[in-house]
Amino acid sequence: MNVKVEALDQHKVSVGIELPAEVVQKGFKKAVSRIANQVRIPGFRKGKANRKILEMHFGKEAIEAEAKDIVINEAVDAALRQEKLIPVTTPDVKEDKFSEADGAAFTATFVKRPEVELGEYKGLEAEKASPEITDDQVMAQLKGAAEQNARLEKAEEGTELKKGDFAIIDFKGTVDGKPFEGGEGKTYPLEIGSQSFIPGFEEQLEGHKAGDDVTVKVVFPEDYFVDALKGKEAEFKVHISDVKRKQLPELNDEFAKSISQFETMDELKAAVKQQMQLQAFQQAEEAYHEALVKQAVANAKVDIPQEMVEQHIDEIVNEIKMNVESRNSTLDEYLKSIGQTMEQLRKNYEKTAAEQVRQGLVLETIAEKEDLTVTNEDLSMEIYSMA
Repeated sequence: MNVKVEALDQHKVSVGIELPAEVVQKGFKKAVSRIANQVRIPGFRKGKANRKILEMHFGKEAIEAEAKDIVINEAVDAALRQEKLIPVTTPDVKEDKFSEADGAAFTATFVKRPEVELGEYKGLEAEKASPEITDDQVMAQLKGAAEQNARLEKAEEGTELKKGDFAIIDFKGTVDGKPFEGGEGKTYPLEIGSQSFIPGFEEQLEGHKAGDDVTVKVVFPEDYFVDALKGKEAEFKVHISDVKRKQLPELNDEFAKSISQFETMDELKAAVKQQMQLQAFQQAEEAYHEALVKQAVANAKVDIPQEMVEQHIDEIVNEIKMNVESRNSTLDEYLKSIGQTMEQLRKNYEKTAAEQVRQGLVLETIAEKEDLTVTNEDLSMEIYSMA
């Protein structure tokens, strides 16, 4: 096999490959064997049909196509190993000849992984925090747990709405005197101060009571996800049918039993503190390692091909897609909700993707230079840590 590598630009290369006739002949034999083992032909046991029979049933072109696939893939893989090239795009193969009598010649063009020039990555220093969890932090955590376990109870008659209260409302909105899609709701539980409605809506309900009818006037933001409503003035007729308030459970032994396996609040506090302390140590350790990695990456030199950045953006977008689909939505609906196009979304992640690709390349190069490998014990410890 003769291999000739030519740089087309800083990142793209072409690899010319020439193969003797005997390699192509072996490729045809492998193709015949592969096809024969995949099909059933009357009168022949599986895998026993010869080339002539297969050509009669499937045509010479099918055998040749299979042979090309085998020969070219094997030759490209061997050439890449020989020349120590790592493609980051699928090689585009242009065939010059492919013959059992004359051999084969073809060119594979692709973007290769860039070379990384490492800077200083040993002996780096960074600040390492030693966090201590206080009793106040533990109590704040427990109060948050109490919030999550709070009950909504009907407020006393005449109670005026304030932040944190829930207004059970019927509402109907209009723009230019006409109703619009999504502008109407019945018995909607709106938490005052949650900012879940249009800016200014919730504030206009404060001070009102159950039974009140309120006219709320707001302006849709300029970045609202529905183009037809951007910057539009809207008027809502709102009826407050009920006012509810959160009733927080007392932080006592009964509360501890209800949310944990502990019998007393003191035991729960101790367990929560231990858990928070461990988490704080882990976060400090991660921040320390991240600071060292950032230094090593900053000290290195590498020119990243745009194709690698685009591929990483593809991965990020696919993650977003799977995330929204897990919530019974679609990527198109998500884009509409944030008021962006796919092009804008990809542009938002371009810098992040470039940074992550750069970091990955530098760490891979350090691992190769230091001959770092992951053992089964390393993998088991990481799984244990995650658990």
